[in-house]
Amino acid sequence: MKVYQTKELRNIALVGGAKAGKTTIAEAMLFEGGVIKRRGSVDDKNSVSDYREIELDRQASVSSTVLYAEHSGHKINIIDAPGFDDFIGEVIAALKVSDTAVMVINSQNGVEVGTEITWRQISRLEKPVVFIMNQLEHEKANFDESLRQLKTQFGDKAIAAQYPVNAGLGFDSVVDVLKMKLYKFPKDGGNPEVFDIPENEKDKAEEYRNAIIEAAAESEEALMEAFFENGTLSDEELSKGIRQGIATRTMFPIMCASGKHNQGVSRFLEFVTENLPSPLEVVPEKDINGNEFKLDEKSDPVAFIFKTAVEQHLGELSFFRVYEGIIQESADLVNSDTDSKERLSQLFVVAGKNRQKVDRVVPGDIAATIKLKDTNTNDTLTGSKNQGVQVSPIIFPDPKHRTAIKAKNTGDEEKLGTVLREMNNIDPTLLYEQSKELRQMLLSGQGEMHLNVAKWALENIHKVEIEFIPPRIPYRETITKPSKATYRHKKQSGGAGQFGEVYMMIEPYLEGKPDQKEFPVRKQEVHDLNWGGKLVFNNCIVGGAIDARFMPAILKGIMEKMEEGPLTGSYARDIIVNIYDGKMHPVDSNEISFKLAGRHAFKDAFKNAGPKIMEPIYDVEVMVPEEKMGDVMTDLQGRRAIIMGMESEGNYQRIRAKVPLAEMNRYSTSLSSITSGRATYGMKFAEYQQVPMDIQEQLLRAYEEEQKEDE
Repeated sequence: MKVYQTKELRNIALVGGAKAGKTTIAEAMLFEGGVIKRRGSVDDKNSVSDYREIELDRQASVSSTVLYAEHSGHKINIIDAPGFDDFIGEVIAALKVSDTAVMVINSQNGVEVGTEITWRQISRLEKPVVFIMNQLEHEKANFDESLRQLKTQFGDKAIAAQYPVNAGLGFDSVVDVLKMKLYKFPKDGGNPEVFDIPENEKDKAEEYRNAIIEAAAESEEALMEAFFENGTLSDEELSKGIRQGIATRTMFPIMCASGKHNQGVSRFLEFVTENLPSPLEVVPEKDINGNEFKLDEKSDPVAFIFKTAVEQHLGELSFFRVYEGIIQESADLVNSDTDSKERLSQLFVVAGKNRQKVDRVVPGDIAATIKLKDTNTNDTLTGSKNQGVQVSPIIFPDPKHRTAIKAKNTGDEEKLGTVLREMNNIDPTLLYEQSKELRQMLLSGQGEMHLNVAKWALENIHKVEIEFIPPRIPYRETITKPSKATYRHKKQSGGAGQFGEVYMMIEPYLEGKPDQKEFPVRKQEVHDLNWGGKLVFNNCIVGGAIDARFMPAILKGIMEKMEEGPLTGSYARDIIVNIYDGKMHPVDSNEISFKLAGRHAFKDAFKNAGPKIMEPIYDVEVMVPEEKMGDVMTDLQGRRAIIMGMESEGNYQRIRAKVPLAEMNRYSTSLSSITSGRATYGMKFAEYQQVPMDIQEQLLRAYEEEQKEDE
């Protein structure tokens, strides 16, 4: 394969809502770009992008696919990203290494929630944008309404570069206002016939062209002056203005296509090579210290791993983009994150499961290598002169759906942990932990579909049978009033015995609360607890009733009981403990005696101190179509939510609420059912609040039953 220079490269991410037709567009691009000889389809389960078994089964992308096409002396790197919000991590990684986001719009539905979700990521990364209005052959296609929605949502920067003459059944023609020609496509795609614009379309075409000329003129002062002087721009000036407008995000052109029939795709590839920025024309990527990469071929190599995959018969495949220098086959590089050395034994350009070997990769290009020893997604590989340089990492979203997971066969538990670690290396948005507090292994991700895909992989690829069970809630226990308790630990069984007696007063901890006056504090220790909150341990002993050497043992006993709270076994927090008296024995007193005495005294005092259970509360944001807002609000209120506010965003409403974590189990499934998959949500821990008394009683009864079963 020809080695393209940096200026001949175009890097695009195909993004948009589910069912917008991204994979179908990608298939047509590869066909027109000469990479494949025959177009497959999602329905026939033979597309280049969706080749993984899980994708063939579901007929939807669950992972991004790296592709390429060649057109007019250019190489176009294409990353076909999934449309479901559950796989947003794949979208973010694709946008990170792409120079332009190509947002595919389903012309039947216009701006969907998937469009909104992806747009937020595009805006955060400040990527140039081009829209493709797809599925214009569908009987419900509505270009004008979809265009109106785009302009409403994204402003006048969204501007038509083409419009269909006959959208709907029988679609085959568009007016291209950049070329001021009518393109008529063959029924099964291919090169269009080019005609002059019909008389009845000329006024509309002129109106659209004038709008795009004005937008192009705004991209540069010299072009604006030319526009004011001449009332228009020449074709050369227009082309320059469009390139600059796209690169600087002052213009978001809208193109037209039917990916299913390969209509408009060859013209779009031409548009890509003529108007989209090369890696040299966009805002440079930076390292973690804010230094810009220059894309200099003579520099020491810097490559960023943005995706890791495991391919059958090949092993681990690492996809990277080069930001400095040329990477040669068999190059020896250093991982700046781990300091480990890696040899890139083979280099590939990739089109789905099809791979072609290359001997070098230039700055700005995207390629893959295999079997790196100690390198994962978000790592940077460099030459020795750039050792330590790290590309700014991909920022993945926090998880919003979790479940407890366990192996059906207890002998598979160790294997399960190993496999989940490998899966996290491939998908950093799939998180797992062994929770000491909850005594469960927890699996977290972006939604129930995300976790179900992980379950499928565990059982079908890794052969580990697992089950999902409801996760326990990390409650907290605390107190509301002071309480005293005394406990004597005494044990005699021949030889040295055990004796320790502790007098204790506990009280609630509040920030800035003055010390109690009943028992003057001689020594104070403030402990920030690993699970949040504080323990204040006050030594109020006078007259040597308990030797100072036993105080750490008393503290240890208290801390052990706080790790297994007296009410439900949950962590306790925000408590002041005052040790004000006690007794020792000159022979039988030892550390274990006082540890047990402290533990039991704390337990007894806790139960008489107005104990309460605290539950985690999360800030939840739901993005929902206006017509479904009432149903979503009703569902949230049924989950004990407190609605904090609402605001409009285009045709959607953003609902902000505080919701107990205990009520959020399977929320993604419920929300999808209520809104037919058109809503999305995010959640983040906010605070702990006291549970209602009826729920506290339920929790206490459940814990008592659990303790009886364990006896």
